[in-house]
Amino acid sequence: MKFATVFAIFLLFLACAGSASTESCIQCHTDESILESLVELPKMRPQTGVGPAGPPAVISLKTYHRRYLIDKTLLDKDPHFINGCSSCHKGDHKSIDQEKAHMGIIKKPSADPKTCGDCHSDIAKAYQNASHYTLQGMLNKVSKRFSKKEGGIFTEKVFVRSCKGCHASCGDCHVSYPSKNGIGAGFVNGHGFVKKDEAKTCGVCHGGRVYPEYTGKHSTSPDVHFQRGMACVDCHKKSHIHGSSDGSRKNEKTALSRPKCLDCHKLGKEKKITARLAHSRHTGRVSCYGCHSEGEYTNCFNCHIGKGATSKPGFFLGVDPGNKKTLTTLRAIPVARDTLLSEGIKMESFDEVPDYRASPVHNIQKSTERTRSCDTCHVKRKGFLSRELLIKHGSKANESVIFNLFPLNIN
Repeated sequence: MKFATVFAIFLLFLACAGSASTESCIQCHTDESILESLVELPKMRPQTGVGPAGPPAVISLKTYHRRYLIDKTLLDKDPHFINGCSSCHKGDHKSIDQEKAHMGIIKKPSADPKTCGDCHSDIAKAYQNASHYTLQGMLNKVSKRFSKKEGGIFTEKVFVRSCKGCHASCGDCHVSYPSKNGIGAGFVNGHGFVKKDEAKTCGVCHGGRVYPEYTGKHSTSPDVHFQRGMACVDCHKKSHIHGSSDGSRKNEKTALSRPKCLDCHKLGKEKKITARLAHSRHTGRVSCYGCHSEGEYTNCFNCHIGKGATSKPGFFLGVDPGNKKTLTTLRAIPVARDTLLSEGIKMESFDEVPDYRASPVHNIQKSTERTRSCDTCHVKRKGFLSRELLIKHGSKANESVIFNLFPLNIN
């Protein structure tokens, strides 16, 4: 550390002695000039392809240090600062030496919900079972391709090293932008604890597919709910995101608690008779997305074969793998057979799972090509997945999601 910088920090430390902000961390992290001289750029591995969170993280050389800059005006306003930085982050708050001060530092205290549980006990207890924290839903789905032995190898060797890195701590939603490819964009509001800021939190992790669809970046117009001013939490309630203290979010029953269109749009309340008739004929047979999706949404192709993933728009109607009686929008999420071969996992049950998932798309409109004309589906059969459109060299189970549409019965 340069002598001038050390001396400047020392003077600041003396000037603030006896105040609530005597910690050396505050002296450095509220002074941009000091951070600019101390913060080093991380070494990033080349990233290829586009994952669910969108393109790889981008680093701005001139502003990278600002992601560690604390807004000093918050120190006397936000109650989280009362006990000082070290109460959560540990480290040596008395030292003015950079290395010594950061020795034993905990970068993400809320990675362990118990840290927040000291004050928010009920929420922290429930969040330990939440899908955002455990990623149990992801593990359950991918494990269906493995034998019992392979499942154990994946959980121990791959999941904790790779997939588990996506899990979100409390701070990833309420303090900082979530990390992307291991790189975080810093504080949402200068280390202020925000109740919600969806564009900077939800939109980062779900920025490859869901959020761009919802806000209209991947289509001609935003989702009708976004146009009405609705945010993510208007449908995805706090209880869904924070999880349940009884542990029910750990298993496949999670789907039962997800938001449903019928939670707000009650059947029989339609203003138009034609809409009421259409809903009565299709309820239980076609998902709401099947008719009300505006059109194409993002699908992944060429995934997990050493070259990254490519994404492109597409629209597929097919059988819901989780409910064989329902026609719905499907999203292509392919996996190559040799994806995990280097770990000794051959995926012995590869063909048991289709490369298409039922997708609750976020590009909903009240009137679409399908709501305006029965012929779009029943005559033209537009958008229906067929054998010719299936992913090449994909799972044999892909044929199970092809929907055999019967002729239109107008009686």
